[in-house]
Amino acid sequence: MALRHAVLAALLDGEFSGYELAKSFDIGVANFWHASPQQLYTELAKLEREGLVEGRQVVQEARPNKRLFQVTDAGRAELEAFAAAAVKPSVIRDDLLVKVQTADRIGTAPVIAQLEERAAAADAKIDLLGRVLRKMRGDLGEEEFLLRGDAIGGYLTCLRGIAFEQGHRDWCRRSAAILREREGLTTRADEH
Repeated sequence: MALRHAVLAALLDGEFSGYELAKSFDIGVANFWHASPQQLYTELAKLEREGLVEGRQVVQEARPNKRLFQVTDAGRAELEAFAAAAVKPSVIRDDLLVKVQTADRIGTAPVIAQLEERAAAADAKIDLLGRVLRKMRGDLGEEEFLLRGDAIGGYLTCLRGIAFEQGHRDWCRRSAAILREREGLTTRADEH
């Protein structure tokens, strides 16, 4: 998947300025695709040149003018082709895993600290995504929303984000505990 598809998908919900798109990415899309605001602005300009989105200038009196973007028919066709294309397998690419891989050889204290930081960050993301889900559902229970609610795609991706963060948090905590325990065993063995 390219950033273009994530941007087009986010714009399906309506017209957004670059700033609003960045906020949308931070809350919803970021659980499966990360992009900096600069990358988003660059991608919007590229998509507009290619005719996949169109922008319009909005004049504001008390604030600077802004551009609002929406998906064109060509952009929808691009997304339809993307949705129909075969899916590549997911891969993990994470610096923290490289650090854990080397923990036996370089020491565990910094790795344990980073595992604990990552677990705390996962907890915060789980909380945020839970709030997003509750807002999306409104007064409906989850099962009712899953059967009859609007914007089910965004809801399902948030559910996947929560499952990912929970699995990641649990792995980080377990790995930190194992490394801490092994460090304690090594220290006790060295004392004897």
